[in-house]
Amino acid sequence: MVKAMNSTGSSDPGAGSGTTFFGDRTVPLGGKQGMVRDVFRSVAGRYDLMNDLMSGGIHRLWKTQMVNWLNPQGPMDIVDVAGGTGDIAFRMWKRLNNGSSRGDQTSTITVCDLTEDMVRVGRDRAFDHGIIGGIDWVTGDAQSLPLADESQDAYTIAFGIRNVTDLDAALVEARRVLRWGGRFLCLEFSSPVVPGLDMAYRAYSATLPWLGQAVTGDGEAYRYLIESIAKFPSRDAFSRRIEAAGFGTVSGRPLSGGITALHSAWRT
Repeated sequence: MVKAMNSTGSSDPGAGSGTTFFGDRTVPLGGKQGMVRDVFRSVAGRYDLMNDLMSGGIHRLWKTQMVNWLNPQGPMDIVDVAGGTGDIAFRMWKRLNNGSSRGDQTSTITVCDLTEDMVRVGRDRAFDHGIIGGIDWVTGDAQSLPLADESQDAYTIAFGIRNVTDLDAALVEARRVLRWGGRFLCLEFSSPVVPGLDMAYRAYSATLPWLGQAVTGDGEAYRYLIESIAKFPSRDAFSRRIEAAGFGTVSGRPLSGGITALHSAWRT
């Protein structure tokens, strides 16, 4: 197994030690999943509002670029992992939709999220958008997806993969469920590449737990989310992890000066 490295190059204690990172804390491997679930259960009701406030709405552009790069055209089976409240799924559904509220009957989007509360919010949003078909909502773990081998044409995950307990296991699982030639797309926070932007970004990030406390009542959840970004591998290191999981044609594309990155690969 590839040894996990964070963006500053230090080792992930989860590699053979029985522990892993939960933000800046080192926790037992078996405990992280429940802690992550608790974070998102706490903020589910205002998760989308916080995304708008934290990014000034730019997250919408990042997600649109992700779907543009995928360019879904039916018939397709797509799984959106950690898709919670449906932002990516709704964009893909619109691309595949044939004009009916029941959606493209030849395509299926499966939204899989670890936290039932997030799935519930997403399902409610689908009804609010008038979407009554074409999207399945399930609760499941990115490291053990409730999907058959080689059953999906595309796998998408936005701002979720850094929360898994075992990054390499999640990447191997992504490859397992993809058909030969299937597409892997991941949108995740990264390290700014514009000079000076990293300092400004760190200073801004320090204010987010306060904002999270004011909006959701749980500032510690957003402290964890910010700390988890710092622990995530750099863009190049993550690309190497994707390749090690068996994917081909791996590439990464920085967005907004490198604050986020789009990672693409193909199942070979």
